[in-house]
Amino acid sequence: MITKTDAIERITWLTKELQHHNYAYYTLASPSISDLEFDILLKELQDLELAYPEFLSPDSPSQLIGGEITKEFITVKHTYPMLSLGNTYNEQDLIDFDNRIRKMIGDDFEYVCELKFDGAAISLTYQDGQFQQAVTRGDGTKGDNVTNNIRTISSIPKRLKGNHVPPLFEIRGEVIMHRKAFDLLNKEREELLQAPYANPRNFAAGTIKLQDSAEAGRRPLDCFLYSVMGPRLPFKTHWESLEAARSWGFNISKHSRICKGVDQVLEFIDRFEKERFKLSFDIDGIVLKVNNYAQQDELGFTAKTPRWAISYKYKAEQVETILNSVSYQVGRTGAVTPVANLMPVHLAGTTVKRATLHNANEIERLGLRIGDTVRLEKGGEIIPKITSVNLDKRPLDSVELKYPEICPVCHSNLVRQDGEAAWYCSNDTGCQPQLVGRMQHFIGRKAMDIQGLGDETTEQLFKAGILHNIADIYELKDKVRAISKIERFGERTISNMLEGIEKSKEMPFERVLFGLGIRFVGATVAIKLGRHFRNIDALEQAGFEELLAAEEVGERIAESVLSYFDQPANKELIEKLKIAGLKMQVLSQETILESTKLSGKTFLISGTFTEHSREELNEIILANGGKLLTGVSSKLDFLVAGDKMGPAKLEKALKLNIQLLTEAELINLLV
Repeated sequence: MITKTDAIERITWLTKELQHHNYAYYTLASPSISDLEFDILLKELQDLELAYPEFLSPDSPSQLIGGEITKEFITVKHTYPMLSLGNTYNEQDLIDFDNRIRKMIGDDFEYVCELKFDGAAISLTYQDGQFQQAVTRGDGTKGDNVTNNIRTISSIPKRLKGNHVPPLFEIRGEVIMHRKAFDLLNKEREELLQAPYANPRNFAAGTIKLQDSAEAGRRPLDCFLYSVMGPRLPFKTHWESLEAARSWGFNISKHSRICKGVDQVLEFIDRFEKERFKLSFDIDGIVLKVNNYAQQDELGFTAKTPRWAISYKYKAEQVETILNSVSYQVGRTGAVTPVANLMPVHLAGTTVKRATLHNANEIERLGLRIGDTVRLEKGGEIIPKITSVNLDKRPLDSVELKYPEICPVCHSNLVRQDGEAAWYCSNDTGCQPQLVGRMQHFIGRKAMDIQGLGDETTEQLFKAGILHNIADIYELKDKVRAISKIERFGERTISNMLEGIEKSKEMPFERVLFGLGIRFVGATVAIKLGRHFRNIDALEQAGFEELLAAEEVGERIAESVLSYFDQPANKELIEKLKIAGLKMQVLSQETILESTKLSGKTFLISGTFTEHSREELNEIILANGGKLLTGVSSKLDFLVAGDKMGPAKLEKALKLNIQLLTEAELINLLV
């Protein structure tokens, strides 16, 4: 056991190190270490905090992942209304605004100019330096208490530092997501044939209203704060309050500026109209506020807006260019995505040569033809988007676009499933982009995280005829001679690759399951399936209703899982991975029985609950001698029914006369 002095030093170092890696992962979307290395550091921190609980900080990285299910968000009345700002899109309105201010308070004043973040507004309450509550804007007078979700955002301090922190105050800001992280997230969704999120603003707003704070904690959000308010605050100006908040540990934008007059305001606006595209996050305008609080009070409010502040909103930049051609890319799931090849044009700080067209429906909606003059914009979207066609400029020789019927790579037929917009290649066992893509997905950071075997290396080994599928990765140790003959494969490169492959065998079952690349089974669903079925054999043998019993599994996911295990090639692949030594079951600690009150009884948990998570209820049942089933059958004694339980499951349980229990009734069985 280390000394207390050593423990606090190590905890301090681990905290700073993990916060640094969290920032690199979430904010910069550029991980500085592997997930496995991060988890090892986090586990060490958790062990030290368990041994020395007096050193546990509320803002420790170990405390950032929630786990509470919020059935309904409590409505909270704002102490200070969260008013909207008046908007303008032209400079004359700003000049008129400035003239009105001068008529009311004279010429002796200054503005603070701030970026107008494009995110979700939030109000945070702190008492005695501790984070207490987070509330959404709502209707301006009252909002939803989303404290559990906001607590998971690493840039929001849970305990304030420094001196002269007011005993009670609110600070307001905007929850945002950085573009690079958003791009990576959408890329993963498109690979799973899931609809991409529209923009970071919608993603942020949706995340803070999730019922599961553990899921919110897995989503990479950030928060900028820009307004401090409370009783008897010791500040004369808005600028002073921001500088104080920065010293307490809040994330305050470095881009704000004090402006002496409207000319300096217009210079600030003009500067960021160009520079906004260099920022790592979205803004949609500039906010200017009279700096002095006494002058703000003198100016007062209208019924809906403060008279001392206004926002200038930028128009979405739009350009025209020529559609030269459309190419079609095949992803690892076989989805064929059309891409517009454009005459290069400058848009929002970058040169755009290509733009995604998403699917055949989008091409039809736009009525695109080769040779058309198309309008492009970014606006709230990160990826360049074709918004319309300038029909006045359509050439007489424009060529009508016809979506292909065969795969552009392997020339197999394209098929389209009911209810889906995407077409995909039917040759999932022989189409090169699918085969290589599945292997690249498997070795990826969120799956097996195989160090030394990157995307380019995987493709190189495939083209050399050494890799054909995922299982072949674990046979590379027997093919060293053949690999060494390939250019750039020296002894050290091969050694590092084989070491990374061997280390990947330590990855938990959930990561293996995600790595298999089953359509619609993302990282979160893989975790839910792993926890529910516990091993690959139970998952493979599960029927449709049993799959629906798993948390977050709907009909589309259930059908996809069934389809995957129906294919003999996939069953053979899994057997090879078992032989290779990959973990094909959830490793659980031995359950210590608290009682035998549920012995001989079988249970199934379904729906959402107010007092416990489903995993907690499962553990309670096991700890008291009960047995868990994965589906409704005649062998089931009790169905523990929560909110949003599937109707088919309930109907089947009633037909079989299975006793239904509420959460409270289950707990009462233990009394």
